[in-house]
Amino acid sequence: MMSDLPEQPSSESLSLPPSSLPPSSLSSESKPQNELILRFREIYQRIRTEVGKVFVGQDELVTGTLVALFSQGHVLIESVPGLGKTLFVKALGRALGCRFGRIQFTPDLMPSDITGSPIFDMKTQEFRFRPGPVFTQLLLADEINRSPAKTHAALLEIMQENSVSVDNTTHLIPPPFFVMATQNPIESEGTYNLPEAQIDRFMFKLVIDYPDEQQEAAILTMHGKTVEPSKKVEAVAPVTNPTELLKLAQKINVINVAPQLIDYINKIVRTTRKWPKFYMGASPRAGIALMQGSRTLAAFRGRDYAIPDDVIQLALPTLRHRVILTAESEIEGHSADALLTQLVRTIEVPRF
Repeated sequence: MMSDLPEQPSSESLSLPPSSLPPSSLSSESKPQNELILRFREIYQRIRTEVGKVFVGQDELVTGTLVALFSQGHVLIESVPGLGKTLFVKALGRALGCRFGRIQFTPDLMPSDITGSPIFDMKTQEFRFRPGPVFTQLLLADEINRSPAKTHAALLEIMQENSVSVDNTTHLIPPPFFVMATQNPIESEGTYNLPEAQIDRFMFKLVIDYPDEQQEAAILTMHGKTVEPSKKVEAVAPVTNPTELLKLAQKINVINVAPQLIDYINKIVRTTRKWPKFYMGASPRAGIALMQGSRTLAAFRGRDYAIPDDVIQLALPTLRHRVILTAESEIEGHSADALLTQLVRTIEVPRF
């Protein structure tokens, strides 16, 4: 299973380990059907190659981010510091030909610090709007949970509307606009948890862990020399541009999702709402995200149709932040990932 791209490592899986996946009725290998699918697969493979010049491993982060980007969604990343997230976004921005921006969230960060604010122009004797750092194409919102709720709300509203409203004037943020927000799972002092209603706006939640021994050795070899980070990123060659990226993202709906697969996605999402160990299940937005993500993943793998393997692979990133465990489940030490894995196993895989 998950063998669409033989040249890609099997560790690329975003969610369940191969042994836990129910059998699929369709082979995940397929020849590209048209030029559009060929271009999707080519861009995916070339971006992975270019980013791999400066960023080692973390296949879940790379694949999950690209799926969300071409599905016009946003991602929330939970990881410890020092795993190269900033370097990854810079390398990704260069490969995509997009502008990169970064905001370090702190307890004193105000909404106007990210959106921008009016300033008085001495020459014209009028106020003019000065755009904030959110006016970019790829935005890294680092440690988003360190800022207060009103700053969260400002960014999440921008993610939803792709615009900033200041003094009754709306300033559009030209697409593509993609947010990668990070939070540290090991430190809670001085942080503000994102409300469940707001965290639902993220298409995926990607949980990133330390690299394995071989990957860490490769990191030491690659980055052991004293070289400026900007010089390292220059090794990455542009693969596409914002115009093409946006056109491809708008065409992702040509990927076919069979009625049986829509029913499969619907059953998974609806089962989370009655699963005994969940206090709250996933919203319909989760089903939409899972379907769109499956379309994009299918295109990356050279198919013009989605299959159950695509849904299963993206189930945990899509659902883990949209369910709330009961108090008893938390006391018993259960995790959302483990419970969701059990849930997915109970749903019959469609055969068509």
